[in-house]
Amino acid sequence: MRIVAAMSGGVDSSVVAGLLVEQGHDVIGVHMKLHDVPSHPSTGGPTKHCCGLDDSMDARRVADKLGIPFFVMDLREAFQKAVMDVFAKEYLAGRTPNPCILCNGVLKFQVLLTRARALGATHLATGHYAQVNEAGGLRAATDAHKDQSYFLFPIPPDNMVHLRFPLGGMTKEEVRGHATRMDLVTADKPESQDVCFIPDDDHARFVREYVPTAEGAGEIVDQEGTVLGHHDGYWRFTIGQRRGLGVATGSAVYVLSVDPKTAQVVVGPNECLQHHALEADGANWFQRPEVGQRVHARIRHQGALYAAEVTGMEGDRVDLRFTSPARAVVPGQAVVLYDGEDVLGGAWIRRQVDP
Repeated sequence: MRIVAAMSGGVDSSVVAGLLVEQGHDVIGVHMKLHDVPSHPSTGGPTKHCCGLDDSMDARRVADKLGIPFFVMDLREAFQKAVMDVFAKEYLAGRTPNPCILCNGVLKFQVLLTRARALGATHLATGHYAQVNEAGGLRAATDAHKDQSYFLFPIPPDNMVHLRFPLGGMTKEEVRGHATRMDLVTADKPESQDVCFIPDDDHARFVREYVPTAEGAGEIVDQEGTVLGHHDGYWRFTIGQRRGLGVATGSAVYVLSVDPKTAQVVVGPNECLQHHALEADGANWFQRPEVGQRVHARIRHQGALYAAEVTGMEGDRVDLRFTSPARAVVPGQAVVLYDGEDVLGGAWIRRQVDP
């Protein structure tokens, strides 16, 4: 069986390629070139971000070690349109985007899969910690601490039959053990973290430089409208944020809302971040839920699973009410619904709904 292994240059995807070779498959390694941001920013020292030049070189070294063909696919234009443009647009709309989900939904499991099929492959394999269930849908990984199913909710259901997640039943320690056994150069490589195209992790700087004409300076106010301070860009803030507010109130305050029209950021006490319901759209379903169905919902990666009820379904929209309030429901993030270990699907949060 010919399988394309998506090789990011990290230990996970390296082990995937190695295991597939050991299983006797005809493996082709593919690295996606997504942007031109350097892996080593001017602050000095290596970063823990994927998809840079060093990662491409590591992926090639692993492919050479395994004796498999290796290609670098230039997806920079597609990545800019599907991820970077949307990332900036969402922050300017007062929302907090998740670029990893955007990348998975469009680049890896649509564009890359199409190119894999063009290479004569029947499957695309990645290093994600997730599984395919008996019904051909998505299931959480065995290791709950590494589970990445939250990031994968936009995969078109029809594409699941062409996907493999060889690490879904493993722990990270087991994966590194395989890498050491295979003598792969990535065996001890640190995990990639945060946003790959923002090496200094400063999303506010990225937005300002990416859209230099954007105007966003405004006030930081309390719930009564009292001005507590000023800021130079509302896109610096996300709901639930505590650090970096630049105001002194005598007690801890958190961002409660961001208004892109007025550039006003409202802050208040933690108890005001308890939300009872949400509305989401852009849904993608592996198993479409019904109104009244009880589910578990995750509103951020590695976040708590909240018991909830589906209260509305119309088109690509889903309304959800939590059994107990959920903390900091953030517009722009994803809500992913689970039935046990199986992923029903997910959608993009548009707003919180409170009594």
